[in-house]
Amino acid sequence: MTTTDRATTLTRAAHGAPSARPIIELGTSFWGAKTLLTAVEIGLFTELGAGPASVEQLRARLDLHPRSARDFLDALVALGMLERDDGLYRNTPATGYFLDENRDTYLGGWMRQASKHLFRAWGGLTESLRTGKPYIGWDSADYFERLYEDRDERRGFIAAMDAWTTHIATELATGLDWREHTTFVDVGGARGNLSAHLVNAHPHLRGVVFDRPEIADLFTEHMRDKGTADRVDFVVGDFFTEPLPPADVLIFGHILHDWDEAERATLVRKAHDAVRPGGIVVIYDRMIDDDRRENALGLLGCLNLLVVTPGGAEYTVADCRRYATDAGFASVAALPLFDGLETAVVARKSR
Repeated sequence: MTTTDRATTLTRAAHGAPSARPIIELGTSFWGAKTLLTAVEIGLFTELGAGPASVEQLRARLDLHPRSARDFLDALVALGMLERDDGLYRNTPATGYFLDENRDTYLGGWMRQASKHLFRAWGGLTESLRTGKPYIGWDSADYFERLYEDRDERRGFIAAMDAWTTHIATELATGLDWREHTTFVDVGGARGNLSAHLVNAHPHLRGVVFDRPEIADLFTEHMRDKGTADRVDFVVGDFFTEPLPPADVLIFGHILHDWDEAERATLVRKAHDAVRPGGIVVIYDRMIDDDRRENALGLLGCLNLLVVTPGGAEYTVADCRRYATDAGFASVAALPLFDGLETAVVARKSR
């Protein structure tokens, strides 16, 4: 900081002027976001999972141009995503745990989708705010049918969802009492990642994934890889037009937020019809705090769903409690998940 800069700062402080820094940092925060997403996209953290490396080694392995390779890596150091010692770059404990593709805890599948699709979608936020329509994707009831038309896109989307369910499944397996339940249905459960974790954690459980026919081959492949093909079945169906399969537990993970208010309430009523007496329905999403002031990620999630879905939005915990109460559930409780990023609402049907 120069003498002039220091004098200007002191003058502003003396006059009580607000700082522009938070505004500027927020306005340019997409720089840091895209830097992280690009690092995931090119496999930087996976490469460093094998050990520390110099800028020259990383340039060669990741095919980076010399112009800004060092700037890119040092920006990640400044963002707290890498460490650097004696000219060698290494993962932080967090990036090594969550962003190395060779780890079961890998979150990069979701980030790859964010880099490929969501970053472009957010460029249309102004238009979507004025039209109420998504900027990418399809503004029609057959949204998911069209999303799943391309096998590679389908696989990429499901891998992105699995990045979250791997962590959430672990917490649901330990955070709920499964001893009184023997069967569950994962509604819209895709290739069964959450289901596989649950039956492995609780061998007495048997599960069903209820989803679209386009997912069946990915489900079969994933269950074979997880060794759970004999404990989790796949049932083809549409959860709006067909009855839900009955079970002791029904799970709706990242399902309700894809639909509008009336559709969410409809699904919860159908869940009440399907779950057995004394059973529970578990709904988890990136729910918003009831006062709609604190959970910025959840509120920004509403805007994210605006630019990519025909009618989706995040919703408050109170909203979800109301869906459950109106549907006839006897009791409702909330459970924070994944470091507070998600919330599960657990609704119990009377016996």
